[in-house]
Amino acid sequence: MSLDTLSPDEIRALHDEQQAAYEQLKQAGLALDITRGKPSSAQLDLSNALLDLPGQDYKDAAGTDTRNYGGVVGNVQLREIFAELLHVPVEQLVTGDNASLAIMHDLIVFAMLKGTVGSQQPWAQEEEVVFLCPSPGYDRHFAICEQYGITMRTIDMLDDGPDMAAVREAVTDPAVKGIWIVPTYANPTGAVVSEAVAAELAALETAAPDFRIFWDNAYAVHHLTEERTKTADIVGLCAASGHPDRPFVLASTSKITFAGAGVSFFASSPENIAWYTGLVGKRTIGPDKVNQLRHVRLLGDVDGVHALMDQHREILAPKFAVVQEVLSARLGGLDVATWTDPRGGYFVSLDVPDGCATRVVRLAKEAGIALTPAGASFPYGKDPRDRNIRIAPSFPPIEELRTAMEGLATCVLLAATEQRLG
Repeated sequence: MSLDTLSPDEIRALHDEQQAAYEQLKQAGLALDITRGKPSSAQLDLSNALLDLPGQDYKDAAGTDTRNYGGVVGNVQLREIFAELLHVPVEQLVTGDNASLAIMHDLIVFAMLKGTVGSQQPWAQEEEVVFLCPSPGYDRHFAICEQYGITMRTIDMLDDGPDMAAVREAVTDPAVKGIWIVPTYANPTGAVVSEAVAAELAALETAAPDFRIFWDNAYAVHHLTEERTKTADIVGLCAASGHPDRPFVLASTSKITFAGAGVSFFASSPENIAWYTGLVGKRTIGPDKVNQLRHVRLLGDVDGVHALMDQHREILAPKFAVVQEVLSARLGGLDVATWTDPRGGYFVSLDVPDGCATRVVRLAKEAGIALTPAGASFPYGKDPRDRNIRIAPSFPPIEELRTAMEGLATCVLLAATEQRLG
């Protein structure tokens, strides 16, 4: 059965049924939140041993007193663990404080004020700076651009990465200085950038000599199945293509250990690392080396990271299964929506009928179900088709998630039938 095959009377009957269900939903006094991809308390509990580390032994393997100043590139043992996970040389990886978002922000500000390696002038002196924004995408990337007056150009995010035909055309404009990409389990679609697309990005001939790929590998080890999807080696691909300075690779432990007290990472070419550390060294005398040391002692090695992420998967995978179960049961037979079934990451991307996303989010809010604003996954918060809704299943307990998804499905059906009835 599909809405397209129903008669007007049948659509009216379905609408009335959903309207009645929605009224019951509003009377339930719900206060549910599936807006952001925050780890649940159960996930955070997996790393509670950090609270007792590093104990009284606060010296790292080199004998450095981690309580003191210095060490802008960070703990070498932690860099060794994550260099392997991120497929970068240890000497081309820097560890920072808790948020990779802060490093992204610094990279943009440094480029605007100082220019990058290969820049002819600081970006702020350019007539216009343009970034390509594969969408649906990560709203915080877009917020940084908006904050600093960088023009955003929407590019479709496909199953294997950004629409490369559109990218190839866009980079003939010298104002295009960068592209945002979450390469593995993209936010919010769960897409994975293929090796072929990564290689094409690395080899692109761009009008701007200082074009940068902001490769935000936020979910590199965040698998929802036993398959450990490998992220393309963008640093190696760019170097092999003659564009070694093109990639800026970001990552963090924010959804591995403690979300608010993790460790961030930046990888790139040797020249870019020297550029970054030279500038960031004016902002800080060094990162929180005590926190980095306790992460070394908690995680141990690459296998320790994978073992911890397997525990995360045991908590997360059933929640994602609930999302699939409810959407399939409630919406699957009516052709009113499509959604992703990701192999990893933190989100499910839901597409409702064109022109309905804002209405769905408003209905859900009035029923006590908080969703990310419609359009949040697009530059300037404007979804040109008003259809995409980002679902974040990680934080609520599973029964609350089920209730929220059932309510969301009711809102989708109500909005869709309203639209059909005019």
